[in-house]
Amino acid sequence: MTVGCLGALPPHSVFQQVCQAVPGEAFELAEIAPEALDAFLSARSFRGLLVSDPYRQAIMPRLDWISEAARQIGAVNTVVGQEGRLCGYNTERHGFAALLRRTGLDLSGKNVLVLGSGEAAKTALYTARTLGAARVDMALRRGDVEIIINADSRGMPVPTEAFKNLAGVIDMNCEPLRSRLVLSARAAGIPAEGGLYMLAAQAARSAELIRDTRFPEGLTDEIYERILRRTENVVLIGMPGSGKSTVARLLGRRLGRPVAGVDERVARRAGMAISEIFARFGEAGFRRLESEVIAEIAKTDGQIVATGGGSILRGENVEALRQNGRLYLLDRPLEQLTPTPDRPLGDTWEKVRRLYRERAPLYRAAADEIISTAATAEETALSLEKRVT
Repeated sequence: MTVGCLGALPPHSVFQQVCQAVPGEAFELAEIAPEALDAFLSARSFRGLLVSDPYRQAIMPRLDWISEAARQIGAVNTVVGQEGRLCGYNTERHGFAALLRRTGLDLSGKNVLVLGSGEAAKTALYTARTLGAARVDMALRRGDVEIIINADSRGMPVPTEAFKNLAGVIDMNCEPLRSRLVLSARAAGIPAEGGLYMLAAQAARSAELIRDTRFPEGLTDEIYERILRRTENVVLIGMPGSGKSTVARLLGRRLGRPVAGVDERVARRAGMAISEIFARFGEAGFRRLESEVIAEIAKTDGQIVATGGGSILRGENVEALRQNGRLYLLDRPLEQLTPTPDRPLGDTWEKVRRLYRERAPLYRAAADEIISTAATAEETALSLEKRVT
């Protein structure tokens, strides 16, 4: 069976993983050039076709049948050959509804604000209405908004604090994994989720339609977790001397993933050692460079990140690292920390003890998980490997 991919299709790797996770007929992915579309459709030598921008509207007149959801949204993302006919579907509606369920959001009777104007926004508008939302609009008064759905890749310029009755947030984008909008809502105790789960759910539904079957319950969750583990940065935080750099190198080697050291990149950018940066520009100058480097690293994914001991002192750094990463505190006991001359803020026992007292609460507040590092670096890396795979 052949599944064609028309257009630039980022979700196709997710689709492949769905197919590989379910025993059955193999899928051959073949990218189809736009000029070859009519000939490809006429030959009908495929079972299914995945469609991406800018062809989701262009393909519609060429199909024999289109689902109601695809008509209402105005776009087709899945084509299936059925009994000599080409049938068009839009599985994004299914994926979005699955994301709402995962987040625990019931739109029935709610006032829903949709941000954006493209196909994703149309999907959100259509789905919210079919799920019984009281009002669905792109211009609700802030005091009326109960659910925010962001379908705009530029994000939301207004902070969530401005919405006094806000009960849930969905960001349909999956890059980064957790947008500032999602992080802001979660910090306020509001249920919020990004769009990766939606991507997995819509890919699973497309595969079901093409295979004309129903997949086992829980497959979407399995695929989502697998993609998340591979995509999410593993961010190591902790005191100077807690072993972050060593553990990061060991873990990167075990997982075959790139390693990014914040201090190393700061030194490389400045063209001098960390101690010299402190001597010439002070701690404030070092922190500015550090924040610049962290902002760059945080935009990437799939890395092992070893932060500096003071990286979590700025809230903007923690927020940036959380967008694509999960933060693990390497919690080494104070008595096992060793002062070293290359650490300007930790070159004596007195400084180390003071830093520990000041920063221990900050590390724990920033951490998603705490890892005891009383063991060797190798044992710590092994423990982390089990958690992230």
